Amino acid sequence: MQEERIIELAPLQKTLNYSFNDPCLLNKALTHKSYANEIDIPVKNNERFEFLGDSVLDLIVSHYMILEYDDLAEGALSKIRAAVVNEACLAKLAKDIDLGQYLLLGKGEHLSGGRQKSSILANTFEALVGALFCDSNLETVSKILMPTLIIEIDKYKDTCKLRDFKSDLQEYTQDKLTCIPSYQVVGEMGPDHDKRFEVEVTVRNKVQGKGNGKSKKEAEQSAAMMALGNYLSINDE
Repeated sequence: MQEERIIELAPLQKTLNYSFNDPCLLNKALTHKSYANEIDIPVKNNERFEFLGDSVLDLIVSHYMILEYDDLAEGALSKIRAAVVNEACLAKLAKDIDLGQYLLLGKGEHLSGGRQKSSILANTFEALVGALFCDSNLETVSKILMPTLIIEIDKYKDTCKLRDFKSDLQEYTQDKLTCIPSYQVVGEMGPDHDKRFEVEVTVRNKVQGKGNGKSKKEAEQSAAMMALGNYLSINDE
C-alpha cells in the first residue's frame, strides 16, 4: 500500500476515532469493483467485506435493542432493524463521514457520479464495518458505531412499533396515483441458515425503493419504507 494512500486515509481514521492496525484492510473496504476491474495490478474489491459488514451491523443493532427495549416484540424489533440497516440510512451515515471522497472508483463510475450514489455508499459503509471488525473485534466496532446508530434507532423506535409500511404505501399509491405497488425479490445472499433477501418495490413500472432483510416480508417492509419516504419528501419540497 503506497504511503500517499495511507496519508489520504488519515482524516477518515480520525473521523472514526480509530487507527487501523492494518491500513490495507481499510483500503480494501474502499475499493469498488469498478476500480479493481480497470487497474492493471490485481486488486481485490470490497464485496466480501460488504457481506461481512452487513452481518456485523445486524448483530450490533439487534444486541443493543434486545438489551434496551425489552418491551418490544420480535416483529417491532425486525422493523426497526430493517429501517436502520437499510440502503437509505446507511448511505446517509456514509455521507455524514464523507466516505465517498475516499472511494477508489473506476473512471466510468466516477464520471457518472458514483461517489454520491446511495447504493455504492451504503455498500461501502457495510464494507467499512467489515474491515473494522477484521482489524479489531465486535466490541470495538460497537463502540465506534453505536453512538450514531442509536440516534437512527431512536428515530424509528416509536414509528415502527405498529406501523405497516406496505399498507401505508399501498394506501398512498391508491389515493394519489390510482395504482398499487408490486414487489420483486432481486437478490438472495448468504447460506441457507442465514439468508438475506433483497427486494425492489415498483410503482408504475419504476423502482421506487429497495430493501433487504432476513425474510422476504422484512425486505418488503424496508423497501416500502424507502419508497414511502421518497414520496413524502417530494411532497414536502
